[in-house]
Amino acid sequence: MQALLDQMAASVEWMPLEVVYLLGMLVFGAIVVFGFVLLTAGITSWVERRVWARIQSRIGPNRVGPGGFLQWLADGLKSLLKEDIIPEAADKPLFRFAPYVVVAGFVGAFVAIPFGSRLIIADLNIGILYITAITSLVVVGILMAGWASNNRWSMLGGIRSATQIISYEIPVGLAIFPPVLLSGTLSMQGIIAEQGWAPHTWHMFHSPFIFVSFLMFFVGALAEGNRTPFDMPEAESELVAGFATEYSGMRSLLFFLAEWGNLYVIGALVTTLFMGGWQVPHFTDSVVVLTIAQFLTFFLKAYFWVFVAMWVRATLPRVRMDQLMTLCWKYMVPINLVNVLGTAVVMVLVPEGLIAMRFAMVGVLGLILLQFARRVRFHLRRARGLGYEGA
Repeated sequence: MQALLDQMAASVEWMPLEVVYLLGMLVFGAIVVFGFVLLTAGITSWVERRVWARIQSRIGPNRVGPGGFLQWLADGLKSLLKEDIIPEAADKPLFRFAPYVVVAGFVGAFVAIPFGSRLIIADLNIGILYITAITSLVVVGILMAGWASNNRWSMLGGIRSATQIISYEIPVGLAIFPPVLLSGTLSMQGIIAEQGWAPHTWHMFHSPFIFVSFLMFFVGALAEGNRTPFDMPEAESELVAGFATEYSGMRSLLFFLAEWGNLYVIGALVTTLFMGGWQVPHFTDSVVVLTIAQFLTFFLKAYFWVFVAMWVRATLPRVRMDQLMTLCWKYMVPINLVNVLGTAVVMVLVPEGLIAMRFAMVGVLGLILLQFARRVRFHLRRARGLGYEGA
């Protein structure tokens, strides 16, 4: 994108360089938001419902469009056409503003997410720090929504979200340290550049400490994203819809947009920090073909973790609030501290890492995934034999 901006600046020499760069980034940002983020969030809502249906041996949305694919679009249009109701006793300015703060927090993260070597809005030298900071806006919007609704369930949901996200920022931040130490940079592109396309060159297989950090990061990110089994701020069986109870119409839709879009942000961060990002073998000299291959590689890696998050939500029950805090402070924080120190020691003793250990970890994980796939295949066949065709 930098090359395109330079070409734009050269073609309009009468315009200040800073203005050209600003306009260019706004244009590319609009393309990412309206051409990728909104579509990804909407389609993810359909995929999630289909995945739940398959896991629970029932039929998901299957009427609107082929395989029910257009159900997300129908639901979105229906929400936009619904009446926008604001409770009489609500703090109206804050009530109206809160959903936009939530959306701004999650959309802002896409500024520094690298979809390819040339597909990034702004390659910030503190990219990962920027993302962790901008996504913190989400909790501000959620707490604002809970307070402004003047509803006890909404307020409880907002307080729970603030407690949960602020607590889990610590283990998530600590889990980010090991790959940053290995890369020697906070730039998202720089972190990817220090890895390769082959699995044994990914950060997650550098040492057992990094692998555990990867697991801790994913679990902590689910908790920060209010995803099951950590969806305490929205606990339907306790708080109706939590902080979003009083919302309707488009503003209610914005909360769900942020939730589903945030799944991709989580997957993108896991892919960037631990799984080599967009790295592909150099199989062509065509910049266009190589960029498309990088984008598809990055997207599929990130969306795999979106699928895992859906699977977790359809499988695990919601934890209690005390269990949530115990997991964070008594287990994840100490474990991540050990991971940071262990990674530093390994880097000092074996700067390049043990190649044999890398291959061994890749092999063990491959065997585990193979056995897992066999069990899934067995249960699918068993379900079909019992007459449960699923989705």
